[in-house]
Amino acid sequence: MKRLAEKAGLAVLQNMDPERAHGLALAALNAGLASQPGPITSDRLRVRLAGMDLANPVGLAAGFDKNAQAVCPLGKAGFGFIEVGAATPLPQPGNPKPRLFRLKQDAAAINRFGFNNDGMDAIAGRLTNAECAVPVGINLGANKTSEDRAADFAVVMQRFKAHVSFATVNVSSPNTEKLRDLQGPAALAALLEGVMDVRGDIPVFLKIAPDLTLPEIRDIATVAQNAGVDAIIATNTTLDRDGLHGPHKTQAGGLSGQPLFEKSTRVLAQLSAATTLPLIGVGGVASGAQAYAKIRAGATAVQLYTGLVYGGLSLVGDIVRDLDDLLARDGFASVAEACGTDRDRWLNAA
Repeated sequence: MKRLAEKAGLAVLQNMDPERAHGLALAALNAGLASQPGPITSDRLRVRLAGMDLANPVGLAAGFDKNAQAVCPLGKAGFGFIEVGAATPLPQPGNPKPRLFRLKQDAAAINRFGFNNDGMDAIAGRLTNAECAVPVGINLGANKTSEDRAADFAVVMQRFKAHVSFATVNVSSPNTEKLRDLQGPAALAALLEGVMDVRGDIPVFLKIAPDLTLPEIRDIATVAQNAGVDAIIATNTTLDRDGLHGPHKTQAGGLSGQPLFEKSTRVLAQLSAATTLPLIGVGGVASGAQAYAKIRAGATAVQLYTGLVYGGLSLVGDIVRDLDDLLARDGFASVAEACGTDRDRWLNAA
């Protein structure tokens, strides 16, 4: 019955303005109208990531709950961990609307939000009072008008370190002008040094773009390892527009969803060959098979967001249970045992 209600709700939401529909989805979560099975786990699914014990390796990517408005219900949705934000030092409205577009034929989305958020103080206040069943992380961002964007990341890290289980340095959003310039080796090393100096004992992850050359990927891996980063998230959204359909295919912004799956997984495999750091695979995960493919390409864990737009929150439980079945089918006793076992195929496809 709940599945039928979810399908009906998705049908209504998908005929509304995407950003308004997203706001209503968060409200429905807080009203208890969505699937809440709690963290799903098994001996095969349990993962240790950067010192955190996860019930399963399937996480929520940043951007879905930018302002930590639905942390508690999301923690009961089946995820092994969730990430909120991005948060910036000061509140900012982001880019003008419309700034979110569905590409239904491609099971994809394009957004150019521009780090719209309530600011670090408001978001940290919500996390202070939130009791979540799974680890919660914060995506660190920089204000568009900041004179020192690199310093903004350290400021946000300092503000959140008492309230989160991990933090992600996000220099890979395509929607803040020149932000991706901070992925260059010298700029990235300086930025990470500032964050690491104030993090305390909080694990720090680095989120990178998919639109990188192999030498750039290797440079980032070296910088991250030297800086003491705990994991790399691969990847954020892409600027690529190859093979898209529908009236919104040329909209500016970052593309997420199914068209990103292969590109992001190739980058993941390349990173896996370039570093011993744990990796989190993101981009086009909407099934247990796709989560499994990311893990076998080199990921310790995965995250999703756009898949929820088309599959609803019950998709989380489906992915986790299907992943468990796939691990069992192939004789893997754990996610760690499966990690990287198909990496060479993805490297040869790059």
